[in-house]
Amino acid sequence: MTRKDGLLAMLVVVAWGLNFVVIKVGLHNMPPLLLAGLRFLLVAFPALLFVARPKIPLRLMLGYGLTISFGQFAFLFSAINFGMPAGLASLVLQAQAFFTIILGAVMFGERLQRRQLVGITLAVFGILVLVEASLTGQHVALLGFMLTLAAAFSWACGNIFNKKIMMLEQRPAIMSLVVWSALIPIVPFFVASLLLDGPAVMLRSLVEIDTVTVASLVYLAFVATIIGYGIWGTLLGRYETWRVAPLSLLVPVVGLASAALLLDEHLSLLQMIGAVMIMAGLYINVFGLRLRRKIPAQG
Repeated sequence: MTRKDGLLAMLVVVAWGLNFVVIKVGLHNMPPLLLAGLRFLLVAFPALLFVARPKIPLRLMLGYGLTISFGQFAFLFSAINFGMPAGLASLVLQAQAFFTIILGAVMFGERLQRRQLVGITLAVFGILVLVEASLTGQHVALLGFMLTLAAAFSWACGNIFNKKIMMLEQRPAIMSLVVWSALIPIVPFFVASLLLDGPAVMLRSLVEIDTVTVASLVYLAFVATIIGYGIWGTLLGRYETWRVAPLSLLVPVVGLASAALLLDEHLSLLQMIGAVMIMAGLYINVFGLRLRRKIPAQG
């Protein structure tokens, strides 16, 4: 990978890591489902006027949009709104990798490798440690924690639909899929917010919207989604997957660090142990159990 592309990859990692802090800030004056709906409204418009519609079956488009967009972010935004720390959310959401592996085994008959089983087992123990932390009053709302896991599972379901889409003879461009699928969750988000928050709360949030909320929406829609996915998709098309995908492991590192610096969030010892176990599970899943041995130079 060239230095320029390496810097672009790190830019995306930082943008996605900061994403969780921005969500937390954006929720200070707007209910979660309305904020998420406005985010996807800005992703879709006006971008779809300049991006061709992907030629894929409607059922796959609906499945992708309702899982990776609506399900994931409805649960994630609600989790943070109910007290899930932004930094911890960035880490727990990575459980999607393990959910995806399990769903892939069920849906496509993919065989689980030893490193994946070890990684999943270690991450599950890490999640159990975090659950124990929430039950013993370590500043983690259990509801927020469970909603974050639900967001991870929704993301994993979206990955399955994404794989089915990419198995088509005519694979759509990444940005085409991102922009046009953003149309799907808009109405469900607004309807859900109407039912759960009520029209008065929605109207007041829109009338009293401030610059902080607007800036959060701009960041979530354009920086984290359009620019982030655009660069990431380009890098995946330019390099082997194994060169690009592991860099996403740095997203929760940025998420935890930025939440500590900007939101003054700090992990207890028990939470830190659980976080390390999950990160170790992710690392093993990607790189395996064996450490690379340095080959001595030939004299």
